[in-house]
Amino acid sequence: MQGDLLSSLLPLVVLFVIFWFLVIRPQQMQAKKHKEMLNALTKGDKIITNGGLVAEVVNAEGDFIKVKLNDDVIVRLDRAFVAKKYEVTATEVKK
Repeated sequence: MQGDLLSSLLPLVVLFVIFWFLVIRPQQMQAKKHKEMLNALTKGDKIITNGGLVAEVVNAEGDFIKVKLNDDVIVRLDRAFVAKKYEVTATEVKK
């Protein structure tokens, strides 16, 4: 009876371990990296929002950040809507 229970649960445990290392753990690591990036935003950083807008950080304050969309428009943006930090490449600098 004990051996049957162990042999029937072993495949489920193995599947969970595989699922953990292939799906759950990478997502947790990516979420941690994104959170660290959000906390490290400073004035002058360029970001891309979830809507696809490229903006420059003017002031990081609490849950919101003030971003400059162009020379005249400054808006408040919830940190949750920052997709990633925009890195300017060398080819874009030359243009």
